[in-house]
Amino acid sequence: MNILLDTNAFIWFLEGSERLSKKAKKAIEGDENVCHVSIASFWEMAVKISVGKLDIAISFEDLNLPAWDNGIEILPIQFEHTKIVSQLPFHHKNPFDRIIIAQSMVENMPVLTSDSCF
Repeated sequence: MNILLDTNAFIWFLEGSERLSKKAKKAIEGDENVCHVSIASFWEMAVKISVGKLDIAISFEDLNLPAWDNGIEILPIQFEHTKIVSQLPFHHKNPFDRIIIAQSMVENMPVLTSDSCF
């Protein structure tokens, strides 16, 4: 199954955080799943790092390497994704979450997240 990781799940996985549930970690590491992370997650992390709201152990410049090393594919933003964003109700005002939700819908992938608004 294809799975789209929310930004928090991606960070927690890379850092080995206990905030990521055992079930989620197993889903990411399992051979039966292909995990993806949106390029929007990298954009979100870059913004949060630049304003001092995120501190990660790895340098941003090398952040894509552990994704590739763990078989996590980076999902680009396509025009079809942005069309869905324009139609989403405002349950979520965060633009990064909105594009991840849209990508999930277009690509027919569940989102692995701790955010109950998803």
